[in-house]
Amino acid sequence: MSEFDAVRNTLAARQKTVDSALEGLCGPCPPGVPDRLWQSMRHSLLAGGKRLRPVLCMAGSELAGSTPDRGLPMGIAFEMVHTASLIHDDLPCMDNDVLRRGLPTNHVIFGESLALLAGDALLAWAFSYPSSLLVQAGVSAERIVRATEIFAQAVGPWGICGGQVLDSDPLSIREGDDFLWDIARGKTATLIQGALLSGAILGGAGPEIEERTAEYGLHLGLAFQIVDDILDATAPVEELGKTPGKDAAQGKRTFVTHFGLDRSRDFAQRESDAARRALEGIPRGEWLRSLASYLVHRCS
Repeated sequence: MSEFDAVRNTLAARQKTVDSALEGLCGPCPPGVPDRLWQSMRHSLLAGGKRLRPVLCMAGSELAGSTPDRGLPMGIAFEMVHTASLIHDDLPCMDNDVLRRGLPTNHVIFGESLALLAGDALLAWAFSYPSSLLVQAGVSAERIVRATEIFAQAVGPWGICGGQVLDSDPLSIREGDDFLWDIARGKTATLIQGALLSGAILGGAGPEIEERTAEYGLHLGLAFQIVDDILDATAPVEELGKTPGKDAAQGKRTFVTHFGLDRSRDFAQRESDAARRALEGIPRGEWLRSLASYLVHRCS
């Protein structure tokens, strides 16, 4: 079995675990919740996808010496937030996209108002969901608080919200290469880094593992955004599951439109290499190191 076969097999197994957990959460509409709101939330949360953030949260827990299951509840919270961000990102006031994960976007089916509220509801649910499960699993209150703080920072003005402002607000645009890196760090890398780091904290990581996990997560997240820009410019809709070339068509700056394909591939490789170096010598870090290589292989 090749290195990348092992990566794909583990990803597929962990994705099934996440999908099963989400399906268990999204059964019949709970009492007191409007049915249409619940259906809107379910539509996007169960629409598939790579489930990368919960998988990384589980991997962070494993890296710290615990079991993958220790990171799963917080991983589900990260997936809820990620899904909420996609619902909002697809709205007409943002990217105005009609396809996501191979399905019609939320607002196309349920309307703009309900889609907006479904995203808000998922965001609120994400903050309430994991705590009691983590307490039952024996995680200390101090570690739960720290993981939740990292989660909140990844979502708020230092993370997704700030990155989306830089990506979509004309008055926030700046000249220079650094601007693109700031967008990638805010809207993508901080959530990926946060998933890994919170999983490691919940798994009992010490200071060195925390530091190296954070470094790995930042570089992996930057590589992920660059690869996403490359695939957006080169991959067909069947592979992407969303409308290709949308950012360029809207005049948004991406790594590809700003630096070109060749330099973008070089940047992706550089970030992947930096991620691999961050976990060098950590016995339980080999799968994550292989994942960083596999990510860049997808766009080579």
